[in-house]
Amino acid sequence: MNIKKEIIIGFIIGIIANTLGTLLYILLFSDFGIVETFNAAIQQGHVGSLLALGAILNLVAFFGFLKIRRDHRAKGVLIATLLTAMIILYYKIF
Repeated sequence: MNIKKEIIIGFIIGIIANTLGTLLYILLFSDFGIVETFNAAIQQGHVGSLLALGAILNLVAFFGFLKIRRDHRAKGVLIATLLTAMIILYYKIF
């Protein structure tokens, strides 16, 4: 299969895993709904922490792809994780 296509698939899976991880964290550990929790995180400056906790699910995707020898997809998940790290850095600085 095309290497670029494999990396894009991994990137998309990394973004989806991060989103699902963030939503799962909110649903399990927050007393409020998703929108209320996200708005409170914005007001209190904790959006970066919320995204970082959601990115933990990327570990499962990354090591899962490495285990089944889909290295290029694992590279895409890593790129998605680095993008998340840049977004977190943006929220921490500004």
